[in-house]
Order: sequence, then structure tokens, then C-alpha cells
Amino acid sequence: MKILLDTHCWLWWLTTPEKLAPGAQELIMDGHNDILLSAASSWEIAIKYAIGKLPLPEKPEKFVPSRLLRDGILPFPINHVHALHVASLPMHHRDPFDRLLISQAQVERVPIVTVDSQFEAYNVDLIWGRA
Repeated sequence: MKILLDTHCWLWWLTTPEKLAPGAQELIMDGHNDILLSAASSWEIAIKYAIGKLPLPEKPEKFVPSRLLRDGILPFPINHVHALHVASLPMHHRDPFDRLLISQAQVERVPIVTVDSQFEAYNVDLIWGRA
């Protein structure tokens, strides 16, 4: 099973996994699942780091790839179809990063682990991430 992680949930996985729901933790740890982190999350992390909203132990260009490799999480590229599909989404959610994650989940038909209740307004399979 492929599962997409919302940026917030991935950061919790790295720093405070106990904040994640036990079911979400089990899915992430299950070696039979392909756990995905979108390039949109890397973009969000880089921007928040650059403006001082997200402290990291090292620069994002080292931090993100090293943690993906360490934890066996797969990078999920953004394709034109994902970016263009955003135009068809209702404006329930205004955050561009989250809208792109929702788009990717819809186009690729993968569930998202999230703690963002605004995702519920979209036709996407959700795995609740909050413990």
C-alpha cells in the first residue's frame, strides 16, 4: 500500500512520533507499505526554514534526504498533472502546499496521513495522524 505523509506528520515522525496515532505509526513502520514524502513537503520545509519558522539541526538540503534514506521513505515527485489538477480543487483549503498534496493523493489515489481537518472537505482517503 502506498501512503502519502503530510509535512506535519513527517516532521512529527522524526521528532515526536508519540504525537502520531498508533495506527498511523504502525502503517509507517510496516515494511510492506511504501511511505511517500512529496516534493511539495520539501518545498514547504525549505521555505519555512529560510524564513525562520522551522528550526532544523542542519540545512534542509541535507536534513530531508538523509532522513528519507534513513527511514526508507520514498521521495514523491510533483508531476505536471499533479500541479494542474490543483485548479480543479474547490477552495476549501488555501494553503498551496496542502492543496498540492491533496491533488497528488487524488491523482495517484493514495491515502494521506494528516492532522489537518480541512482535508476532510476533499475527495481523498485520509488516515488520521493525531494521537
